[in-house]
Amino acid sequence: MSSTQPAVTASAPEKTPAKLVFAAPRRGKPPRHLADLSSAERREAVVQLGEKPFRADQLSRHYFSRLVDDPAEMTDLPAAVRERLVSDLLPSLLTSVREMDCDGGKTLKTVWKAFDGVLFESVLMRYPDRATLCVSSQAGCGMNCPFCATGQAGLTRNLSTAEIVEQVTAGARALARGRITGGPGRLSNIVFMGMGEPLANYKAVMGAVRRITDPAPAGLGISQRAVTVSTVGLVPAMEKLAAEDMSVRLAVSLHAPDDELRDDLVPVNNRWKVAEVLDAAWAYADRSGRRVSIEYALIKDVNDQAWRADLLGRLLRGKLVHVNLIPLNPTPGSKWTASRPEDEREFVRRLEAHRVPVTVRDTRGREIDGACGQLAASTKD
Repeated sequence: MSSTQPAVTASAPEKTPAKLVFAAPRRGKPPRHLADLSSAERREAVVQLGEKPFRADQLSRHYFSRLVDDPAEMTDLPAAVRERLVSDLLPSLLTSVREMDCDGGKTLKTVWKAFDGVLFESVLMRYPDRATLCVSSQAGCGMNCPFCATGQAGLTRNLSTAEIVEQVTAGARALARGRITGGPGRLSNIVFMGMGEPLANYKAVMGAVRRITDPAPAGLGISQRAVTVSTVGLVPAMEKLAAEDMSVRLAVSLHAPDDELRDDLVPVNNRWKVAEVLDAAWAYADRSGRRVSIEYALIKDVNDQAWRADLLGRLLRGKLVHVNLIPLNPTPGSKWTASRPEDEREFVRRLEAHRVPVTVRDTRGREIDGACGQLAASTKD
């Protein structure tokens, strides 16, 4: 195959104006929850309810360490105290309205309904060496990427910190209770790669990351290094994340190495070009010491050409980076589909020739509407 850039072919997507939504529509807020609050704020809230501050630590231990979801099990709290604290600080936020499993019971996808009826998803995946939960940060998404089911649905609203954390505690509870094939286990990795653009809901996502990673009983005690936060390339928010001095992994959904194509595939590129996005990613890598993940959905005859693999290799060579190639999980009726196996193999070969580490992601959940946003959309329908 030639690495010379060809003229744009008829299969390339047409340029159309894209509407990006960074601010979520104004809607009613979910009720306050323990997971919305820092340890100090929990103690203050308990005092305002007329209880001793240590009750906040008891409540946190039940929620984060013991993964209790039945107040009757909180036997160290007197019944009257328990009822008041649970009512005010552990309200029911999410209801599971649909669950589907596949991969021999090792993948569980859940559609959650929030207090206002909005739907979003989380996916629990068990592997031989780890258990990963993919969480949503928004109901819908405003980034308008044309090959993404969530992006085409538009943004409904941001999720609160507690609504994000509730997805994680539910996943941890499912593992602990042996609901996933393989027996009881522990949640080891969290990826913010579900519905929504995490850095467009920055405050709530950072709050959730801290609840997930704070030592027990303040939080779930999962290592920051086991948390991945993805973005399509909101450069100011990427720079803000670098200044947090956290050790979470940053994943950049690039999907094209050239501005001409990326303007269409990832419309935010019309505001921040490939070079700016990668500069912000390298700044994060320098500050955190963490390798950046470049997410690249391989789309047949759109972004999987050998010359684009070479261009991507030249951009990434010598950087603290790893490429995740993602065979596109197509949505029903979409013109977008996964690359041919031979084109996928050639893409990998070209990146490896540039000494860029690359992995083809194990695609889970095709038979259960596995692409982001599909199951929630079909449930709503």
